[in-house]
Amino acid sequence: MSGAVSWPAGVQEAAEVVSARPVGAYTHLVLRAPEAALRAQPGQFVACGVGDSGMLLRRSLSLHAADPEAGTLEVVVAAAGPGTRLLAAKRPGDVVPTTAPLGRPFPLPATSSPTPAVVIGGGYGAAPLPWLARVLTAAGSRVVGVVGAASADRLLGTSAVDDATALDGIADAVVVTTDDGSLGAQGRVTDALPEVLLELAELGEPAVYACGPMPMLRSVQTTTREVLGDQARTWLAVEESMACGVGVCMTCVLPVAQDDDDGVRRTRMLRACTAGPVFDGDALRWDAIGAAAHLRGGALVPEDAVGAPRPGGH
Repeated sequence: MSGAVSWPAGVQEAAEVVSARPVGAYTHLVLRAPEAALRAQPGQFVACGVGDSGMLLRRSLSLHAADPEAGTLEVVVAAAGPGTRLLAAKRPGDVVPTTAPLGRPFPLPATSSPTPAVVIGGGYGAAPLPWLARVLTAAGSRVVGVVGAASADRLLGTSAVDDATALDGIADAVVVTTDDGSLGAQGRVTDALPEVLLELAELGEPAVYACGPMPMLRSVQTTTREVLGDQARTWLAVEESMACGVGVCMTCVLPVAQDDDDGVRRTRMLRACTAGPVFDGDALRWDAIGAAAHLRGGALVPEDAVGAPRPGGH
């Protein structure tokens, strides 16, 4: 598999709200943004202005879909704070300042034969998966979706909640889990993952795509490695807080290990909004991610990272 080395830059548009409707605990918005709709790929995101002069920073949302013919983008908003509550309250005819598409998309299979794939989402992290699954199935891949949440009202990506945002009818199969057992199997998405991986491994080396909170992504990476070993290939869309979305503010920095041109693997602190949000799961430095207690789970700078601070200074 290979990722795109370049993609069209995001464009700024005053996007009109075409429709707004509740989907479980979330709000599904359709925005008219014709230039962005022509450029967008699964895994990218949009930075949305909230329409309040006291909130200068935009809110970054995963793209649920893009329709080049209709000239629209679709997003799912979780009203978690003042900014997202304002976005969730938008109604048809309202205008949302947008910059899109932003970030790196999910890499797609580069092999000539179809690659089996599992797409995994936690809560509203499932938003980009139906679009991705549609692209993968169109290429001939067998796709299994696994979606989960703490409870049924926080689910997304299943027809039990909403048909229009569901994986049902796109993926070959969909597994649903909830922590409290209120819908689907009781447990977490990674409880269902081993069986899915083993089934898909009979067809070839599976690709794993996931989007959700960092603890879930860590568990997806660990579980996939345990089940598939060296066959494991994960592509993880992180949900780090992106205050600007365009690489200026440095709030979404993560430690990432990559091979340089000289063949040496080095760790650098990279911005999730520009180097991501999709990363190779093996490249993320899980030993440092979530290890900063004073940041309530933020990432530390590994001692071996390029440019890491040294006692006594540089």
